[in-house]
Parts: sequence; C-alpha cells; structure tokens
Amino acid sequence: MTTQPETATTVRRTGTADDLAAAARLLVDFNREFDEPAPEPDELAAHLADLLAAGDTDVLLIGTPAVGVAVLRARVSTWSATVEVDLDEFYVVPGVRGRGLGSALLAGVLDRARDRGATFIGLSTSEDDTAARRVYEKHGFACHEGAAAGPMALYYQRDLD
Repeated sequence: MTTQPETATTVRRTGTADDLAAAARLLVDFNREFDEPAPEPDELAAHLADLLAAGDTDVLLIGTPAVGVAVLRARVSTWSATVEVDLDEFYVVPGVRGRGLGSALLAGVLDRARDRGATFIGLSTSEDDTAARRVYEKHGFACHEGAAAGPMALYYQRDLD
C-alpha cells in the first residue's frame, strides 16, 4: 500500500540537514522536469547551507514529506535603504498540484518577505509555465517585461503592504 504525502499547508523555513536535503532534492527535480542542468542533491544541500549561513537567503518547504520548495534572496535596494526580495526558485511536485499548495507556499513566501522588512518582491518565469503564472497572478503579481529569444521570460512584481 502506497502512502500519500500529507499535504498540510504549513510552510516552514529549513533549518535542519534533513530539510536542506529535501529542499535540494525538490530543486533538482524541478530542474530535471524542465530539462535544465542541476548538481547532485548532496552538493546542492551543502550550497544551500552556505547560502543560509550568509543570512540573505531563506529556503521554505511545504508538506510532510516536503512536496514544495521556495528560495528567497533578500538585498538592500540600489535606490534606497529598503529591502527587496527575489523569489529565485518556486516548485511544487506535479502529483500534488491543483490542491492549493502552491498558493499556500506563495503566501508563506510573502509573509517571510514581509518579516524581512521587504517592500518589494520580484520573480521571473517563462511564458510557457502557465501554472506558475496563474499562481503568481492570483496573488497580485503583475507582468512587466519579456525577453527577445526563447520562451518569453516574464517578470512579476508585487508591492508588499
């Protein structure tokens, strides 16, 4: 008998070696789903630990076992002393999509960005990733520009209240 993952909508920040290993596996799966290169999960987990230690990165997970991951990078704006966050990675495994987990994970991302004092969050995605675009737009992100070659790369932003 196969057990289905518990898909609770609680979002947690990674902090343990097991969480980092789960995040790395999900991120590698994400890249492989889109035929993009990826390091081995153990290499990526070590790199994620270094990013977390630097203090500008958060890695969030959802589900037990983890079925979704988000990576946020914070920085001070070039133009003012305000904090901006980039949502660098966002992934929910295909088998559990359509259950609200992406929305819950994105809500956790927005909460964490606000906790960091951010006034702005941005991200990029491709034109053909309609599922991701649907979640981003549902949560108030607006598309502003695209790229000239390949699938159109769309940039989204949202002001944080």
